Amino acid sequence: MQYKLLMALSKLVCLLPHGALLAIGKVLGHLYYCLISKQRELAIRQMMQSLAISRSEAEHIVKASFVNLAQNVLEILYMPRLNKDNFSKYIKIDHPEYLTDSLAKGHGVVILTGHIGTWEWLAAGLVFLGMPVTAIAKPQPNMQYTNVLNDLRATCGVEIFSRGTSELLAAARALRKGKILGFLADQDGGPAGAFVEFFGRTASTPMGPAVFSRKFKSPVVPTFILRQPDGGHLIHVLPPMELHDTGDPDRDLIEDTADMTHIIEEIIRQNPTQWLWFQHRWNTQPDEKTVHHHVTAREGKADGKKG
Repeated sequence: MQYKLLMALSKLVCLLPHGALLAIGKVLGHLYYCLISKQRELAIRQMMQSLAISRSEAEHIVKASFVNLAQNVLEILYMPRLNKDNFSKYIKIDHPEYLTDSLAKGHGVVILTGHIGTWEWLAAGLVFLGMPVTAIAKPQPNMQYTNVLNDLRATCGVEIFSRGTSELLAAARALRKGKILGFLADQDGGPAGAFVEFFGRTASTPMGPAVFSRKFKSPVVPTFILRQPDGGHLIHVLPPMELHDTGDPDRDLIEDTADMTHIIEEIIRQNPTQWLWFQHRWNTQPDEKTVHHHVTAREGKADGKKG
């Protein structure tokens, strides 16, 4: 039932001009800020601690972030309207050569990104620019929502591998074929994550970007989509990262993940209204850490072979 309702809503949203969509999102974002007190208070508290700002400053920024989130949700429903002929009206890119040059090396590209801006439009924009994009996505608690997201992504030609399936093998094949593999690396990484500093606090962080880059010799290109003052979007591409190579794979993975987390943190600092501040980013505590060797220390692990 939810699937049909959301897809019907998507059809309705697609009838609107983009400007009207943003105006509606602004109203919904303010309502969301006023009504959803639990997420509002968590966002304010985490922002105050992370940015060392006053409550009044945090309230102002969090309110703007809720508006941005509401606009993001509507834009996700709007994805069927995007195509290779019109996407440039909404999405620009600043340094495509960092991606195209990296793709030309033939080892695929790992994109480092986060839940910043309308992140679903990042993959769509790159597809319409002619790049082969795949991504690993976490299924929603409600599978009907997951199916809606996957069907909307499919309208833009984005290939998604769902976590909890055979996503590691599929992602490995994608890189072997020279495709882009995107990672949202700003969520809690659980007990198996790398415990590194994020906004001055130790946070468990996913190591997927570092693991896959090292395993397949794929360049890591930090890439983010940022909403612009006119309501459009800029795909902001940073130069490929220099990764560590000390001869100690486990240590290198931790250091690489720390560097990647620092990049994400700086993008959020520069664009604080465009991140999801109510994420449970610091949930997993360091004493919950599981100790094990990582993928790159075991030959063939990502290919499904025994190590």
